[in-house]
Amino acid sequence: FLSVTEDLVRRRAEHNNCEIFSLEEISLHQQEIEKLEHLDKWCRDLKILYLQNNLIPKIENVGKLKKLEYLNVALNNIERIENLEGCEELKKLDLTANFIGELSTIESLKCNIHLKELFLVGNPCTEFEGYRQFVVATLHQLKYLDSKEIERSERIKALQNYPEVKWKIREQEQVYLLKRTREKEEAQRRMQEREDKKQKQMDSKLRFDSPDSPQEKENHQEEEDGEQERCRTVENDEDRRFWEEPTPYTPESRLETHRYIEEKRRAKDNIRESKKREKPSWTLVTAEGKVLNVNVPKLHFSLKDDEENNQIILDLAVYRHLDTSLLEVDVQPTYIRVLVKGKPFQLVLPEEVKPDSSSAKRSQTTGHLVVTMPKAKEIILAKQKVSASIKRSDCNTKQKTTRRSGQVEKLEVDPSKYSFPDVTKIIQEKEQTGQGPIKLQPRKVTEVKK
Repeated sequence: FLSVTEDLVRRRAEHNNCEIFSLEEISLHQQEIEKLEHLDKWCRDLKILYLQNNLIPKIENVGKLKKLEYLNVALNNIERIENLEGCEELKKLDLTANFIGELSTIESLKCNIHLKELFLVGNPCTEFEGYRQFVVATLHQLKYLDSKEIERSERIKALQNYPEVKWKIREQEQVYLLKRTREKEEAQRRMQEREDKKQKQMDSKLRFDSPDSPQEKENHQEEEDGEQERCRTVENDEDRRFWEEPTPYTPESRLETHRYIEEKRRAKDNIRESKKREKPSWTLVTAEGKVLNVNVPKLHFSLKDDEENNQIILDLAVYRHLDTSLLEVDVQPTYIRVLVKGKPFQLVLPEEVKPDSSSAKRSQTTGHLVVTMPKAKEIILAKQKVSASIKRSDCNTKQKTTRRSGQVEKLEVDPSKYSFPDVTKIIQEKEQTGQGPIKLQPRKVTEVKK
């Protein structure tokens, strides 16, 4: 059975930063809960508790919730009103559409002196003769019953006839309890019949699934197919009969319906999972070791040889809204394989590549898968080019005026390499002494000519 778990409570406590100790309100409706527990230990400060539309058969483990003001357990399988004496601040109790037939159990609510509103509509006890008079006379603190205000005159009249009404209620309760006993026995019988049928189907399936030998399996293949078809027909008939068969509305039938739906859902999930596991066998590599070109997902693609950057680029047109987690890329030296939702796309490459240096990414505009694969043969040449460019840049920073060429550089004629004067150019400097503006040095020029 499903119970109240800490994970469930924390998920439902998002409005309280997932803190459950200081929680004052929580909604656990439609969670298929079959047992009410732990809340009185984890959430002592609860004031509002929603538990409608579950499968809870009994009110329990809420007695320590001293601050609880509103409890909603509508649309459950509750048959008695009990274990609420400790909820001292309880003001509103909603028991709509349960299976309360023991109306006398409302006497336990006398301790809840702050209780103002009570909802019992949709329960079997509301069909008892004198139902409203009995509740009004029993619970003096009530202001509203089933959304209808209790007038002072109505309470006085109910108290006048209380002994007689109480006796009638007791009689009707006994009749109802006998009826419930028969319903429980019938539900037990039906459940046993279903278990027996299920066991027979399992035995039949095992008998056909495990033949004694491969030869018998081959011989019985047709019989097995016929048996499976018959089982499917019987299952469909049973499903239709289950929903068309009239059954009383009881806690057992409601629980049985829930179990049946859950069982069908689980069976569908198992079939779906088994289909996922049974992947078809695609031939990607022949027995001789030859790699084949395969395009099972039927995707458009383009393969580009980028000689400038010494690489091969694959552009695979995967679906734009496909989650990247559904793609698996495997680059090998001679081929590339991409699994798209489990379906293989494989392509033999025109030239050997280096898988370790390859990269794959999705296009942000088209969603295509772009795989870049550097070629293996020219990686060394590419590195040489890069290193040469680096050396050239370093030399340019050291000597801007010198260009890299085949000329031999001599250190002895490089003035930047020495701190002493260059004596090789003394004569040239003497020859240049006469140079300059003619107006300033006319005599020196004439003397040199003579």
